[in-house]
Amino acid sequence: MQRLNLKEQQNRLREDVILQAVNTLLAEKGYDLMTVDEVAAMVGIAKASLYKHFESKEALAAAAMVRLLDRTLEIIHAQPESATPLDKLKSIVRWALREHLHGSMPSLPSTRSTLRDALVKHSGYIERLIEVSEQLGRWIEAAQAAGAIGKLPPEVVLYTMFARACDPVCDYLKLSGNYSDDEIVELITTTCFAGLAARPEGAEGRP
Repeated sequence: MQRLNLKEQQNRLREDVILQAVNTLLAEKGYDLMTVDEVAAMVGIAKASLYKHFESKEALAAAAMVRLLDRTLEIIHAQPESATPLDKLKSIVRWALREHLHGSMPSLPSTRSTLRDALVKHSGYIERLIEVSEQLGRWIEAAQAAGAIGKLPPEVVLYTMFARACDPVCDYLKLSGNYSDDEIVELITTTCFAGLAARPEGAEGRP
């Protein structure tokens, strides 16, 4: 692999810092309310300098979403082969919830946003999204075959898992001060996979 020269390393580092700022703002405010001025101010550079790295607000957000999918793939590939499909799915949801609680999970793009339009045209994003969806889809189908998940359409289960990454219930529970982050993660994971139906006595708190 070719080594980066000093200028290339500096550019890479600056882009990393820029995308961290974008990630934070997308998590806090969402795409529509985020501005390029806010990103530049958070990083501490002029807006003109920021545009040398990313040509538009859409490009900034798309790069942040690609990075999110790269991290998701890392978590997927890190799952132990010995784990059951259901346990692998729960692990992904727990990771997403923790990222959300730490303010590191960007909000999903609206179906009617200009960001979604930009992402549909972004080959890197689409390729990664397909890879994530296909792997999670295989685990969902395997968990259903084992009787661990109800016979819902797999895409419904998949989209439900995606939605947990930006679930406002996490924020409400955290604001209440009644639960630790770990407790919130387990409670939301339980409702994601077990629903709200009554369970046998003594099963409370177990996902």
